[in-house]
Amino acid sequence: MDFLSVHFEYNCASSSNFAEELRRLQISIGNLPILIYKMTVRKCSHSHYQLLGDFLNVLKNNGLNIVGCDMMDMLGKLEMQDATASVSDDTGKLEIVNAWDKFKVQTTAKRDAFLNKSFPSGFQWATSSESFKVEGGWLEGGKGETIWDRFGHEGQAFANQTADLACDSYHKVDYDVYLLRGLQANTYQFSISWARIFPSGHRSSQSEKGALYYDKLINALIESGIQPVATLYHWDLPQALQNYGGWTNSSIAEAFKDYADFCFSRFGDRVKTWNTFSSPWVVSHAGYGTGEHAPGVKDYVVSSYQVTHNILKSHAEAWHIYNDKYRNTQGGKVGIALNSDWAEPMNPSRPEDTAAADRYLQFMLGWFAHPIFVDGDYPATLKTQIEQKRNECPHSEPARLPVFTPDESQRIRGTADFFGLNHYTSRLINSSDGGCTPGPQGVGDFNAAVDPAWSSTASDWIYSAPWGLRRLLNYISKEYMKITKVPIYITGNGMPTEYSGDGINDTSRIEYMRGYINEALKAILLDKVDVQRFTVQSLMDGFEGSQGYSQRFGLHHVNFEDADRPRTPKQSAYFYSHVIKQNGFASHKQGVFNRVEMRLTRRSVALPPSEVPSKSKVVWEKFSHESKFQRKVYHYGTFPQGFSWGVSSSAYQIEGGWNADGKGPSVWDTFTQKPGSIPTNANGNVACDSYHRLDEDLYMLRALKVKSYRFSLSWSRIFPDGRHTSLNQKGVEYYNRLIDGLLAYNITPMVTLYHWDLPQALQNLGGWDNVDMIDIFNDFCDFCFATFGDRVKFWMTFNQPQTIAWSGYGLGQIPPNVKNPGTAPYRVAHNLIKAHAKAYHTYDDKFRTSQGGLVSIALNADWAEPKDVNVPREVVAADRAMQFQLGWFAHPIFKNGDYPDAMKWQVGNKSELQGLSKSRLPVFTEEEKKFIKGTADMFCVNHYTTKIISHATARLTPQSYEFDWDFTEAEESDSSTTAVSKQRAVAWGLRRLLNWIKEEYGDPEIYITENGVATDAKTNWDDSARVFYYKSYIDEALKAYDLDGVKVKGYTATSLMDSFEWLNGYKVGFGLHHVDFTNPNRPRTPKYSAHFYYNVIKDNGFPTPDDEKMLYGHFRKDFIWSTATASYQIEGGWRADGKGLSIWDKFAHTPLRVFNDDDGDVACNSYNKVEEDVDILKQLKVTHYRFSISWPRVLPYGTTNHINEAGLNYYHRLVDALLAANIKPHITLYHWDLPQALQDDGGWENGTIVARFRDYADLIFSRLGHKVKHWITINEPYNIANIGHGYGAAAPGISFRPGTLPYIVGHNLLKAHAEAWHLYNDKYRATQKGIISITINSDWSEPRNPYKQEDVDAARRVVQFYIGWFAHPVFNGDYSEMMKTIIRERSLAAGLPKSRLPEFTPEEIKRIKGTYDYFGFNHYTTVLAFPVDYGKLQHYDADRGAGTITDRTWLDSGSSWLKVSPFGFRRILNFIKEEYGNPPIIITENGISERGPIDLNDIHRSYYYEKYINQVLKAYLLDGVDMRGYTAWSLMDNLEWATGFSERFGLFYVNRSDPNLPRVAKASVSTYSTIITCNGFPEPASGPHDCLNPKPEATIAPITDSAVKFLGMDLSTSNAETGLNTTFALLIVAVFAAMCSSFCYFKAKKRSKKNEYNEYVHMEKKF
Repeated sequence: MDFLSVHFEYNCASSSNFAEELRRLQISIGNLPILIYKMTVRKCSHSHYQLLGDFLNVLKNNGLNIVGCDMMDMLGKLEMQDATASVSDDTGKLEIVNAWDKFKVQTTAKRDAFLNKSFPSGFQWATSSESFKVEGGWLEGGKGETIWDRFGHEGQAFANQTADLACDSYHKVDYDVYLLRGLQANTYQFSISWARIFPSGHRSSQSEKGALYYDKLINALIESGIQPVATLYHWDLPQALQNYGGWTNSSIAEAFKDYADFCFSRFGDRVKTWNTFSSPWVVSHAGYGTGEHAPGVKDYVVSSYQVTHNILKSHAEAWHIYNDKYRNTQGGKVGIALNSDWAEPMNPSRPEDTAAADRYLQFMLGWFAHPIFVDGDYPATLKTQIEQKRNECPHSEPARLPVFTPDESQRIRGTADFFGLNHYTSRLINSSDGGCTPGPQGVGDFNAAVDPAWSSTASDWIYSAPWGLRRLLNYISKEYMKITKVPIYITGNGMPTEYSGDGINDTSRIEYMRGYINEALKAILLDKVDVQRFTVQSLMDGFEGSQGYSQRFGLHHVNFEDADRPRTPKQSAYFYSHVIKQNGFASHKQGVFNRVEMRLTRRSVALPPSEVPSKSKVVWEKFSHESKFQRKVYHYGTFPQGFSWGVSSSAYQIEGGWNADGKGPSVWDTFTQKPGSIPTNANGNVACDSYHRLDEDLYMLRALKVKSYRFSLSWSRIFPDGRHTSLNQKGVEYYNRLIDGLLAYNITPMVTLYHWDLPQALQNLGGWDNVDMIDIFNDFCDFCFATFGDRVKFWMTFNQPQTIAWSGYGLGQIPPNVKNPGTAPYRVAHNLIKAHAKAYHTYDDKFRTSQGGLVSIALNADWAEPKDVNVPREVVAADRAMQFQLGWFAHPIFKNGDYPDAMKWQVGNKSELQGLSKSRLPVFTEEEKKFIKGTADMFCVNHYTTKIISHATARLTPQSYEFDWDFTEAEESDSSTTAVSKQRAVAWGLRRLLNWIKEEYGDPEIYITENGVATDAKTNWDDSARVFYYKSYIDEALKAYDLDGVKVKGYTATSLMDSFEWLNGYKVGFGLHHVDFTNPNRPRTPKYSAHFYYNVIKDNGFPTPDDEKMLYGHFRKDFIWSTATASYQIEGGWRADGKGLSIWDKFAHTPLRVFNDDDGDVACNSYNKVEEDVDILKQLKVTHYRFSISWPRVLPYGTTNHINEAGLNYYHRLVDALLAANIKPHITLYHWDLPQALQDDGGWENGTIVARFRDYADLIFSRLGHKVKHWITINEPYNIANIGHGYGAAAPGISFRPGTLPYIVGHNLLKAHAEAWHLYNDKYRATQKGIISITINSDWSEPRNPYKQEDVDAARRVVQFYIGWFAHPVFNGDYSEMMKTIIRERSLAAGLPKSRLPEFTPEEIKRIKGTYDYFGFNHYTTVLAFPVDYGKLQHYDADRGAGTITDRTWLDSGSSWLKVSPFGFRRILNFIKEEYGNPPIIITENGISERGPIDLNDIHRSYYYEKYINQVLKAYLLDGVDMRGYTAWSLMDNLEWATGFSERFGLFYVNRSDPNLPRVAKASVSTYSTIITCNGFPEPASGPHDCLNPKPEATIAPITDSAVKFLGMDLSTSNAETGLNTTFALLIVAVFAAMCSSFCYFKAKKRSKKNEYNEYVHMEKKF
């Protein structure tokens, strides 16, 4: 017997235990399964329905083996005659009855009563996004088109909007995770774009870049402690799959399985929760039923049901692949997120409406949930209803429901580890006759409506009815959790607001969230439903499908009109963050926080007074002689563990609430209320409103993950009139909340007791000029220590007392606006120092033992750099500047309790000279000195800029602190300006300042308590200038710590957010966050710099990036090592032996064309120095030498009608000499020096030049080809076309047709190259066996802001318009589509009849394509690109639509356009590989220049070559780029085109002061020759390599003649010597004349010695 079949009778009036009776029966039959084939109930009134439900629960949940039960009799008694005979469905029907009956008796008040309780511990708080709604980057990384891409591009979304850019999350991982940290969400649900991973939908098309994006996102989440939840499919099917039917095609299940398999294997080690699908009902209903969503199929009869069928099978396959392959190792969960409204019967007392509501739920939720969670098949109600309709409508089939095979049902059933629920709204359902109309309402015979009392939203679908969520959760728990108990995750809940109106103050969303979250809480606590996660949809506004951007679901506002897509928290984000913090709605008392220990490593000891100048002048001796290269080279490393990373603010600048809750007025309140005090009459009355927006400030701090927050206490908020008797408890409570909020997130409060906002009541008594302030301030400090000191361990008494004393009481620029520059600043400073000391001793005596904190003072200090470090009095002046600013306060506190001698001396002497009986500088008594010295536990310094100091004798009247200095200040002109006048960004000054503090004040522990930069108010969130500032300044602090041993313990960025910037009002901003001061909500938006600073904090500095790490290894054995020159730059002999004129001869002889009127008439005289040039090539150990042939030297008039044999003989001699030295020649046919005769005929604009170039090439091939095996047709066609014919900055200097001429010239250059290549290929290759190509130059371009698609696109355009202009036709055929499209569209938009870019014929395309044997490539630098709109201007730059800048931290060269950026070399080599099919590449130029004084120790060039060549090695060994050779530019210093001889690229110095133009090796010769000898970079770990021991190069300095004055003339020293000797001979007065002449001679020599190698002094004086 397999089971026992029984007829059971149940009497509701009986008291027997039905469960116990069943248990006894089962034991008696040996635990066989029982089938209750008939169940009869008797004497059960309506009041027993709930008892009956409980009884049925016994059947299912009491450990009894009941395989079935016939409920027909029972249900008949209950007047549920429409119930089916299905066991599972019938019991489910009763569960519905139970759910409705449980809540229908609730009154509205009871239903809506708020539950002020907490969620269970460990509850997961999440928010979500969906790939196609937020990612953008629709074509990035090879992503395939999705059905939503197609939908948008066909104009089917609102206002023709698309998701092409959306929120740009593809580039903004850091931005999105920042928001999550601010929210405190511990879980983030996102979806993976199938088409980004598999562009075609199949594994064969896998995109690694797509996978890397999700790797980056997942890793960033985990680093921030956020659990990733990945949805495999959220509606964005690859269009390639849709082309074959999409979800209607059964083969899609296998494709989805393969896609899921890849995702599990790639991301499953980190992702532990997976949704296979999200809201699949929407896909079936709106995508394939109504057609409202992509793919827009309108077929509710067949397609909609087939889609569901295939989705269910796909889900099951994905679940099984995880279960079988990954669960054991990865330990994750896989489920599905189903969407469902709650269905409330319109009239619960009408069984018809109740049954209709049931059908509503079965057609929506049960359609998917029943197969998965119950029995592997569709609900019986659904099947019955469809079958009934098919019978009723024989002529118009309303629905066709596919059938699962038994195996399919078995495979689907139970395939979920959790129940994901997306719920947004409810419906009131009543029964209707749907007739033969397809769709849920028609087939299901129901109508759906909403209660007019429900709150509406921006969506006509979503109405707020929170109570429906609780009922739905109860229904799910009972309907689907009976067989397999799994937790419920609410995977989506939210509502949209309109895109117009107030996008920040979304109170309706707050009310919605509050209600729905609370109903989930009721379900958990009151109904015992196992809900473990709540997900708010969505993290931010996004592309809402067919609604485009017209509906906003986000907790964060996204400005879709700004290309940067800034994200700003809405009020709902702060609300949700508070709910997460509280874990619900119970009010919690503030917890006990971990005590922050600030250990005092050592107390200050008395130091001797500073000398004049101080011994700290060693800092200038150490650093001021550094070269610019040494000063600027970037240092990689990290700060020590425990380093304090912080941000700052101050009370008056951010708090607002100027008269709120009893706050008294401060001097700044008084000042700013007076019209005209501040630009636009700005004030701090509201400022950032931080007094009312504490949670918003904490959000930013959490998101940044700072370790500390520096803020100040508003004295007048705590003591409104400045004294304890006026204590304002509300103010105290505000700071208590702030401090507790910081500690809750492990952020150390760094508290400034006084930051300039003195209570006005105290200023009325004289303010800081009144000695009584010492005790009054001490009382305030005492109170603060006592009140907050149990939690605050880092105190600063004053911020920038020098500013208070000088700007407030001397200049009178800031409150209290006292203008008494001669005496008041000194008196005020005297009082400030004593007030500080007293406060310090109060803490030391009363609080330190119990509280264990530290106390200091925040001093401001610019760095003072002497104008000329070689002039002693300038160094003394710089030291005096340091003492007058920093030493004024630091010397008494950190040294001996008294002012520095330099200051006492200056002020004392000035006072005496002014006729005063005593010094204007007050005197400390001995007791006061003892009391003051040592009153700081650490050194806190605020630093912003550097000044150049010169000694000066200042006037005596009027008396002034400033005139006591005897020095002048100037700006450091080489550095970038900022939005604040006279505050340039001079990063290197910080390192020197920190070293000076170390030397001057006994090596204290230093906290940088302010450092930042202002940008103007127009710069909102894309603040790259601030990023460069922090990148450079923080690195200088790192150098001080890592290289110099300075004890830097912390860094504070100024400031947390834009705020009231004192005298500048709101004209400038220092913030990492933008604040909109025009919006009453003062919304805070993170800037680019906030994300940069977060990453610095995360990395604890600047760890060496992979780009900067050396790779050791070797190039291929036959690698070409070369160096290069060009004919016009080195040959000279401009009219020698019949040479014709070139365009550069004419250009250089035209005034104002070449710097310093230099020309190439002689140049390096290589025309006459073949042997010398070959000798230095041998010294360099190159295998090849690249040089160019001067076309007019060979063909003076440009045609073969006249051949200049003398010119040809020069090249024969050179080639023969090279071959004799075993150096292979690499010849460039054209390097810019076109015969002037051809230019007179139109030059490269004239199409006839193609044939003439071919003839010229034919001649050279025929004459030299038997000896030369490496050819370049044309060098850098970009420069010829655009620089020469667009900008006019190079020969022929044409600039009046920039919109057309460059493109015409480029067109002809390409055709000329192709003809020369084909000529060689057809006529010479077989016999000469050489290789030939063109050399193309290009910078690499990175986006200025890498988080911004607009900048990414601009960078892409820069590269395509640069390298692609010429490479694309040669390597791929024709100009790139980007160039053609942009130029054509811009031309037509300007009213032109056709594109300004000429078109190739099909024959020309074919003839040009493939005309290469290798890719000749010249590269020097990288730029950062951003978009620029030139309007309708028609020229190359306007077509490119991009501007470029460089990173300020990149090393400079002698050329303004060339910054050292090695990483770009590898990237552009990879670009060539990917874009042009990995051709063989020969680097035909790469090098760096210098200008100014001659220095043979060219360490910058050695550095450049090592770094750049190593990037080539990485491209070769790591990336598989086909590298064949490298050419250093240049062999020797030469005429650098329009910059003349001022820029020098040479490995060899050419001494132009010597008529013989000798070549002298620079140090870089040894570097480069060693790399050549080693054929790369030997691994140091392998021990010394023979190639690393080169013979030293000559380093004897050339005799360089600098210009000197001699007899009233500017002469070189050699000419002066000649004049001297002539004078000696003519005078004949032997001894006396010889002595005078010697004196003049040695005087001249002494002058020249000032810079031994500077041959350009005369030039510099001239300019």
